[in-house]
Amino acid sequence: MHLLILIVDDDQDDIEILRDGVREVETNAQCIYAHNGEDALHLLHSIVHGMPDVIFLDLNMPRMDGKKFLEAIKKDEKLSHIPVVIYTTSKLEKDKEETKALGAAHFISKPTTISELNKALAKAFAVCFKNEIKR
Repeated sequence: MHLLILIVDDDQDDIEILRDGVREVETNAQCIYAHNGEDALHLLHSIVHGMPDVIFLDLNMPRMDGKKFLEAIKKDEKLSHIPVVIYTTSKLEKDKEETKALGAAHFISKPTTISELNKALAKAFAVCFKNEIKR
């Protein structure tokens, strides 16, 4: 299965770590990137064909943070179907609850090892594709 993944994060190192993890777990994945929610919205609205299959979203970013971005795409008829996985340093239960209420499919607190990352990504993909099948 060929997957298109949008990674929205303002930290280039985190983008590269996540990209490498995604490619290890889903070898046919192609990743595209945005450094904040505002840029991600512009990117998504410019796509004519082939929307991302999954969005990995950091919460703490400049210009438009992850929660505002999540709220915006879940209100957008063209984008609301795309599963969003929160990928953040936050371990706060409040953030998990708020993002779930806003429509996030899954929540990952950024792991400290590659092994933990790969396990978290495998679970996130399973959740996202299970949700897609239900629709």
